[in-house]
Amino acid sequence: MEFAFGIIDPDAASYLQLQHFLEEFEGFNPVWHELDTSGGLNSILKFNTDLVFVNLGALANPAFEMVRELGQYTDTQPQFIGVAPSEKHAYQALKHQFFDYWIQPFSELEMRKTLGKFRKQHAKPVQSPTLCLKSYKDYHYLNTDEILYLKADNNATDFFLRDGSCVSAFKTLKSFEDQLPGNFVRIHQSFILNRDYISRINYGKSRCTLRFGKAELPFSRGYKPNVDALKELLTQASISGRS
Repeated sequence: MEFAFGIIDPDAASYLQLQHFLEEFEGFNPVWHELDTSGGLNSILKFNTDLVFVNLGALANPAFEMVRELGQYTDTQPQFIGVAPSEKHAYQALKHQFFDYWIQPFSELEMRKTLGKFRKQHAKPVQSPTLCLKSYKDYHYLNTDEILYLKADNNATDFFLRDGSCVSAFKTLKSFEDQLPGNFVRIHQSFILNRDYISRINYGKSRCTLRFGKAELPFSRGYKPNVDALKELLTQASISGRS
């Protein structure tokens, strides 16, 4: 997830220091820099900006008037973080619903906490990839979240879906292996399963049981490392109930 930010700061030294600090944080990309609130308002309206840093201690005109004015022109407003050498503007920043307020010199820990919180609150949900099965002039679109497992059938592949249906494609299982998202794991020469639907791994019978239809898929010795990694991942994400 990438976030675009702008900076309103007439102080060159302050701007360069903030820019240098922000370069350490992956996923936050600089889009513009303005020296005053007039230029800042123009850039906010011009560019798709997620976050705006404002040097409240260096601006001749208060930035809070710009923030209030912004609501007249757009429904999608960025979040603001105020920076200043003291707490002088902190109350006004809070009153105008700034996301945070940083006191100079900057604390790396506070910056990391703020940007981590921002990333968590504004992360956009990732849509499940859609797989297109094409055969001559027939195009079949499958939401990968709906796929329980894939089974090789000679030079074709059968897709078994959560609703109980099955869709066939005239391509080998291998051809789909690298196209599928990371939650699909190959456990056998003939099977790739969706780990999100596993309800049981039985090493004694070399079987993986899936929810929805209670399908039991065999896993082979050659793909056992994949099953071991799968077991570790699922166990770490589970509440322990050993007997």
